[in-house]
Amino acid sequence: MPDLSHAVAFNVGLVVLAYLVGSVPFAVVVSKLMGLQDPRSYGSGNPGATNVLRSGSKTAAILTLLGDAAKGWFGVWLVQHIGAPEGWTWNVLALAALAVFLGHLFPIFLGFRGGKGVATALGVLFAVSPWLALATLATWLIIVAFFRYSSLAALVAAIFAPVYYLFGSGLAWYAEPPMLAAITLISVLLILRHRANIARLLNGTESRIGAKKKA
Repeated sequence: MPDLSHAVAFNVGLVVLAYLVGSVPFAVVVSKLMGLQDPRSYGSGNPGATNVLRSGSKTAAILTLLGDAAKGWFGVWLVQHIGAPEGWTWNVLALAALAVFLGHLFPIFLGFRGGKGVATALGVLFAVSPWLALATLATWLIIVAFFRYSSLAALVAAIFAPVYYLFGSGLAWYAEPPMLAAITLISVLLILRHRANIARLLNGTESRIGAKKKA
């Protein structure tokens, strides 16, 4: 029988590794590799795909989006496929999901000042269940199509993600309490990271997707 302390240490290491994976700042890395300005120096200063798009490079923005989503997925995949000898538990998986998301929000490589976490959260959901991720993504797309506010779409999707996970139980997945808690906390943190956007939505100054900026 595997030594319990070894298993605990191994799982703790995986959770820490998930955080480090989440801390990889793809917005900064992609911009540097493509010879673009550091995204923290313009626009909202947010190291995320939306702000990278303000550089004028759609390619850089797409690569950033894919990178941020991929690290969210990979942080959870690590535990699912490289768990302790006796196998992973939902508690460990939930901690890894939360850790990789926190890594994006508070990256050690950027002085703990990261992005808002929308793409990374979606990557986490894909690792938990592709159907859950697709349902959440569909919600985002519907809100964008009707209102053309990326931030509003992210907020609505964040609210519905834990609801989908809970009430989708028995369809494509089973709602495990630890993962439900992790997804709920991720949603709350994502909403908190959009405080400025919420204020702009309320006073009517939030920019719409595709809208031209005023000179």
